[in-house]
Amino acid sequence: MKKSFKSISLLLVMMMFAAVMAACSSNGGGEVSVGIVLPTKDEPRWVQDEQRFKDALSGTKYTTEILFSQGSSAKEKENVETLINKGIDVLIICPHDGPAAASAVEAAKKEGIKVIAYDRLITDTDAVDYYVTFDSEAVGAAQGQYLIDNAKGAGQPLYLYAGAASDNNAFLFFSGAWKVLQPKIADGTFVIANSSEAIALKDKAELSRDELGKIIGQITTNWDPNEAKNKAQTHLTSASADMKGDVLILAPNDGTARNIADVFGSDSAVSSFVVTGQDAEKASIQYIIDGKQSMTVFKDVRTLVTDAMGMAVAILDGKTPETTGSYNNGKVDVAAKQTDVITVNQGNVKAELIDSGYYKAEDFTGLK
Repeated sequence: MKKSFKSISLLLVMMMFAAVMAACSSNGGGEVSVGIVLPTKDEPRWVQDEQRFKDALSGTKYTTEILFSQGSSAKEKENVETLINKGIDVLIICPHDGPAAASAVEAAKKEGIKVIAYDRLITDTDAVDYYVTFDSEAVGAAQGQYLIDNAKGAGQPLYLYAGAASDNNAFLFFSGAWKVLQPKIADGTFVIANSSEAIALKDKAELSRDELGKIIGQITTNWDPNEAKNKAQTHLTSASADMKGDVLILAPNDGTARNIADVFGSDSAVSSFVVTGQDAEKASIQYIIDGKQSMTVFKDVRTLVTDAMGMAVAILDGKTPETTGSYNNGKVDVAAKQTDVITVNQGNVKAELIDSGYYKAEDFTGLK
C-alpha cells in the first residue's frame, strides 16, 4: 500500500514539473510586459537609455527586456520576434531603418501588441500606435539659428552634413535647419561649399521629401563618425581658398560633429569654424568646454524615456496614453508626445547639464 502511494505521489510531482516546464517553454522562459528594441550598443546614447528604461519600470509590477539591433534590420526583426515569443503586451522600438522596421512591427500588431515608436518614426505602416519624440524640426532649427547667430559677415562658407537617409529623423532635422538657413543662403550671407544639390535648390524655402533626399544623398554621414570624417576631408581637400577662412558647419549630431571638427581644426587655411551638434554626449560636452565644438542640442532623454514608459504603463493599466500631437508616417497619422529641446554652449553648459543633475561636474575638466 505504501509503495503504491509513493508511486502515485512521485507520478503527480513529475506531472506538475512537466506542466511548469511546458508553461515556461510556451512563453519563452517567463512572460515580459514591455519589450524594448534599441538600434545599437555602439553609441553612448543608447547604452544610457538601456539603464534609464530599466530604472523607469522599477517599482512597478511590470517587467521588461531590452535588445539591441546593432545597425541591422534583420537583427531588429529577429529581436521583435524574440520579444513577441516572450509574451509582451507593449513594444517600444527605436528603428535602425524606419521603412524596414514596418514588417517587424506589423508582426507585433498581428499578435495584438501595442507599438510605441521611440525617438525615430517607423514609416509606411499602420502598425504604429504611438510615437514618443523630440520636436525633430526644432532640433534642426536650433542648429541653423546658432549658425546664423554666430556668422561673421557676408559670403561665409557653409558646409552641410546630415544623418542617414534611412532615418526619418534625418529628414526632419535637415528640414528644420534648411528652413532657418535658406533665407541667408538665398541672400548670399552664406555660400554652400559642399553640395551641388543644395546650391540648385537654394531659392526654395520649403523642400519636398524628394528634394531633401537629393541633398541628403550628397551629404549623408549615415550617423557614422568615420564616414563624417572622410567626407569632411574630401570636401576640404577639394575646396578652393574662398571656401575656407571663417566657416560654418551644420553637423547632425555629436558623434559626427567631433570628427568633422577635428578635420576642420587641423586645416591651417581654416581660421575659425562654428560647428553644431546634437545629443549632449559627454565627449562633446568636453569639446564644447575646450572650444572644439560650438554647441549641441540637448534632448533630455530622461524625459523621453519617462514619456515612453509612462505610455507603456498606461496601456498595460488599460488607460489611454496622453499625447500632444501627431506625425504622418506615410500611411497614418501617429499620435505623438513631444519633448522640448535646449541649445547648449559654453555659456550655459553648467546650468543645463550639471546643475540639472544630468552629468556630474567631475566628469569634465576646465568646467567654469
